[in-house]
Amino acid sequence: MRIFLDTANVDQIKQAAKLGIISGVTTNPSLMSKEAPADYEAAVKEVCSIIPGPVSAEVLVEEAGAMIEQARRISTWAPNIVVKIPATTTGLEATSVLAKENIKINFTLCFSLNQALLGALAGATYVSPFVGRLDDAGHDGMQLVKDIVDVFKHYQLPTQVIAASIRHPQHCVAAAKAGAHIATVPYKVLMQMIHHPLTDIGVTRFLTDWQGVSR
Repeated sequence: MRIFLDTANVDQIKQAAKLGIISGVTTNPSLMSKEAPADYEAAVKEVCSIIPGPVSAEVLVEEAGAMIEQARRISTWAPNIVVKIPATTTGLEATSVLAKENIKINFTLCFSLNQALLGALAGATYVSPFVGRLDDAGHDGMQLVKDIVDVFKHYQLPTQVIAASIRHPQHCVAAAKAGAHIATVPYKVLMQMIHHPLTDIGVTRFLTDWQGVSR
């Protein structure tokens, strides 16, 4: 399973890139609004220059024709751009058109197997089931990820599954067990994944023991 970083914060992306384990980045309008970029295009291009892997940038319109036009423009910003299209009727129409033009699509805000399957059939490169938001609503978000993975594998659909709306490290473990191709995680969760108190204790003990010997 690959790890994407779910943020629009350039400093976080730069720090995560140093670890050598980030394969891509996902952004959305909410994440972008937190950073308040003066220029959306420039902000996305900067992210694309830091991470060579797929970088998802979302359309900011709802009508199919407008989505298609904006997605075409976004796709020219960098060679590693993936355009995020919401799992709506107009989004499905836009995805089917754009996929035929070899524009990579992340079919996002998926909350059902039906939505994910339709996105895959329309030609989406990725589908993004939102685990945390489903859990918040009393559903089993990770079970949806597993169901999508199983169906795609059974029918040999090339679309990859991104476990999105990840809230904590255990979500990443569950996503890996469910067979998700990718988990896209906030920077805080990424840091929690590497941290373990027993590792900290072990490092301190090793260094203390060695200092005692080397005196």
